[in-house]
Amino acid sequence: MAGHSQFKNIMHRKGAQDARRARQFAKVIREITVAARSGLPDPAANPRLRAAIVAAREVNMPKDTVDRAIKKASGAGGGEDYVEVRYEGYGPAGVAVIVEALTDNRNRTASDVRAAFSKHGGNLGETNSVSFMFDRIGVVVYPAGAASEDDMLEAAIEAGADNVTSDAEGHEITCTVEALFGVRDALEARFGAPARSAFEWRPNLSVTLDEEKAVSVLKLVDVLDENDDVQNVWANFDLPDAVAEKLSA
Repeated sequence: MAGHSQFKNIMHRKGAQDARRARQFAKVIREITVAARSGLPDPAANPRLRAAIVAAREVNMPKDTVDRAIKKASGAGGGEDYVEVRYEGYGPAGVAVIVEALTDNRNRTASDVRAAFSKHGGNLGETNSVSFMFDRIGVVVYPAGAASEDDMLEAAIEAGADNVTSDAEGHEITCTVEALFGVRDALEARFGAPARSAFEWRPNLSVTLDEEKAVSVLKLVDVLDENDDVQNVWANFDLPDAVAEKLSA
């Protein structure tokens, strides 16, 4: 029985991993679609498309899948038309939440997001109701082996970045939204393609959570992230190390 139970657990985990991978692919393909339609289908001439391809590489999407998505998006009548939508609200414990979505049905997505907030102890607010608690920035990430701390700092500042944080894990370069593509391209010319480049909402005011509140907030974030229309979920909570260790155990 123990072996049977263990096998079922392994299969369940594999099923969950496969489902998560499928959702990741679907989200990246939507971004590739919107990026390809917002400019030329050539990554060299379309910064947003280049960023989407980096995101595809990050989730190990096969190159032929990426190529098919670009080709479909750039073809006549090629698939769904997605629009970018942002939702803002408060989760449990007064945590501010920003949800970014790409959807072909605004009513469906708004209804799903509102229901997730309501069911998990939150409230959906108006646009800009919580975004003042975040800064919108550009982020470029490189592995530690891409360059020394000094070389990365020098190159990033020359490219127009605002800050570089380096540690044993890697280098994180931050800049204004307007400077992201220029900074990324300058660093790519010197150090090769980054591990990641993206726009992010970074909290400028955080809420520290205990274990009980953290469980509630993370459940809301998970439910939102599992929605196919949702691309990113940002929240301004902070987990003390002891709470994070308990939750990851």
